Amino acid sequence: MQSEVLEWSAGFTAFCSRFAHRFSRVESRRQMVAYVCGLLAEVERKNGWTPAEAAGAAGAAGDTGPEGMQRLLNFYAWDGDGLREVVVEAIGDEASGVLIVDETGFFKKGNKSAGAARQYSGTAGACP
Repeated sequence: MQSEVLEWSAGFTAFCSRFAHRFSRVESRRQMVAYVCGLLAEVERKNGWTPAEAAGAAGAAGDTGPEGMQRLLNFYAWDGDGLREVVVEAIGDEASGVLIVDETGFFKKGNKSAGAARQYSGTAGACP
């Protein structure tokens, strides 16, 4: 079991290192690793808090909360086009790769949600 964990950890590190050069600062590289770790976590909902909590100490020093994730997405400089190129290299081109995007929505319950309006939900096929 321990060897499997070490093997997975080494594979994850190698995977993330493929993207590291697209992030200009060490803080953004660390936060990228934490972000990917949070996205892969088995949590019921992925909002600002749950991926950050699941990533734990993998983020940059002092950046383990959702603020660090938001900083990565909104303020840190990174090369989005270059990142897409690396993704294509990692998973292949159109002929050999498959990209599946699923906007998984859920029904709003109650009338206490601030700023929430009726929105189309793909899972319901309608505006609930």
